[in-house]
Amino acid sequence: MADTPLSPPDPLAFDNFVRAQAKALHANDRPPATRKDWLERRAKLRTAMFEAMGTFPDKSCPLEPKVVGVLRRTGYRIEKLLFQSQPDVWVTASAYVPENVRRKVPAVLAVHGHWPWARRDPVVQARCLGLVQLGFFVLAVDAFGAGERHPSPARGTYHGALFGSTLWPVGQTLLGLQVYDNGRAVDYLRTRPEVDGDLLGITGASGGGNQTMYASALDERFRAVVPVCSVGTYQAYLQSACCVCEVLPGALRFAEEGDVLALVAPRALLVISATQDAFQFSVGEAARSVDRARPVFRLYGVPDKLEHAVFESGHDYNQAMRERMYGWMVQWLRNEGEGKPIPEPKHTIETPEDLQCLTEGTRPREFLFPATFAAREANKLVARFAARKPDHIEDWESTAIAMRSRLATNIFGGFPKLPRPTAAVGSREVKGRVVATSLSIQPESGLALPVILKSVVARTGKEPTCIVLHQDGKAEALDHPLAAALLHRGWTLLAPDLRATGTLHPPHDGIAGAPDHNSAEHALWIGRPLLGQWVFDVLCILDWMALQPTLDRRRFAVLGLGNAGIIALCAAALFEDRIASVMTVRSPVTYIAEQAYPVGFSMGLLAPAILKAGDVPHLAALVAPRRLTVVDGLTAQGRKLQERYLKEAFAFTAGIFKLAKAESNLAAIEGIRTEDLAARL
Repeated sequence: MADTPLSPPDPLAFDNFVRAQAKALHANDRPPATRKDWLERRAKLRTAMFEAMGTFPDKSCPLEPKVVGVLRRTGYRIEKLLFQSQPDVWVTASAYVPENVRRKVPAVLAVHGHWPWARRDPVVQARCLGLVQLGFFVLAVDAFGAGERHPSPARGTYHGALFGSTLWPVGQTLLGLQVYDNGRAVDYLRTRPEVDGDLLGITGASGGGNQTMYASALDERFRAVVPVCSVGTYQAYLQSACCVCEVLPGALRFAEEGDVLALVAPRALLVISATQDAFQFSVGEAARSVDRARPVFRLYGVPDKLEHAVFESGHDYNQAMRERMYGWMVQWLRNEGEGKPIPEPKHTIETPEDLQCLTEGTRPREFLFPATFAAREANKLVARFAARKPDHIEDWESTAIAMRSRLATNIFGGFPKLPRPTAAVGSREVKGRVVATSLSIQPESGLALPVILKSVVARTGKEPTCIVLHQDGKAEALDHPLAAALLHRGWTLLAPDLRATGTLHPPHDGIAGAPDHNSAEHALWIGRPLLGQWVFDVLCILDWMALQPTLDRRRFAVLGLGNAGIIALCAAALFEDRIASVMTVRSPVTYIAEQAYPVGFSMGLLAPAILKAGDVPHLAALVAPRRLTVVDGLTAQGRKLQERYLKEAFAFTAGIFKLAKAESNLAAIEGIRTEDLAARL
């Protein structure tokens, strides 16, 4: 291997890679030529969107609405309301009811964004008060996990990051559950005697504008639609941070945001943008999506039902924007006027305390939040393994084939074609008996993984080789005491910076305690979860290792330290012909969490629907009959399990190893000496 100067690691490489992938996915997009073309595309688009959002219940549960308080004001009243969208999923809401109406009136659903007080925030209240004084019935709802639907309701509580992403492993999304909640809000509106159920509108700003767009695209009961400071393009999301509630996994594989807007046709859609908004919601990006939707509105013969209004403003839902919205709702829900702004009636904002539905001790006994809802669904998914334990190895092998296929194709989004296994070789450094060589391995175009190869100078014969993984990168991996112990026993080590980790970690990637928040979300937009991409990186490294004449390909191992233990397990589960043994140290042993994942947990590990293939112990069973060692396993909240509980967690795994007559190859242990661990691998 000749020395070559290596290019310095590029922390922007992953962002650029994802953007290039997204651009390629839509390089050949064309507008539909006929109504028939659009209707065919529309059906496929709706199906794909529902699948990406997660499973909705087959049957709606009773709403069981409860009015828990009333504020009486001049010309209207505000009802403090609870209703049930799914069993034990309660929605907190405010119903603004006009008084002295002689006929059924149109209604508007007001959905909030990331305002400090959710539905009770002054920015949200303002449009509700304006609309009710103009004669509309208004329903304002808290989004799942926000406002009074947060475990600790307070100003500024947040439902995203490591809280909302607890839904991903079970195949649910915060976006999908919001869409479902908002559909149930429509069901409720249509039960009200004051409401004309055929004349419904929806509006919201920021994350609420996002809800507005998706709810109206998929629920045709909304006649007038006004998303505010929220419309842009999916590709623009890849240049910014966004909330978990805005992520539609794999969306760029089948749509751009303009297609979602087009689903509103032929109903009335007003998009409001602000000149000083963030790039992903900017006027230019919004115009791209509006322009993409226009041909569809023209195919329906209703070009006047799509408008794009621009305001000199920052990210807001200010009075001028509200007045434009009032005109739109009046035009399309009351058939009055031409949609021009209507002056806002004077109003008095209520205090958040006066609007709250839940006081101490009044929350229903069963009241699910995103994490507890996810835990309930997760337990249903993993229960099937307990209900049907394989009783012979052939039975398990057929199950294992299906699990591997689901993992690789459905969950990881498929792997690209393996590149030619080459590595650029950089500098060599010798310290005592150990030589460290810098390598660069390219798994995909535009990505180069820095790798350190460490081995003992005085080598004889082919060497056992271990890939050492740490999510903070190769330096942290090689600094672990176990790496030194393995070298002492004659192992060759390869420690990579997997994409978006270590020296390749994108700047400003962490949000709200999630160190890889943005890169994890960006990976989901293109339908290739980071976990799957990391596993592919490991495969490419293994491919290169297999061609090295000094390495014993029969003794390739993977060691996963910390969160990277899940990467090591998934790689060993899928590449049974390449990895002879695997070890995890202080790694999570389950995805099931009844609280937000702890600060520092990797969102990149949360591949959507991975629990439909299996929890960590079920994935670990795919390693059988090869050697597997689980050391100091952690709960999803980061607590270390005592050995007896660790063994209980891996009871299913142990059963499979027993079927494979390889019981001695599985160890789930606590507190073992480093030297003994090195011997175990």
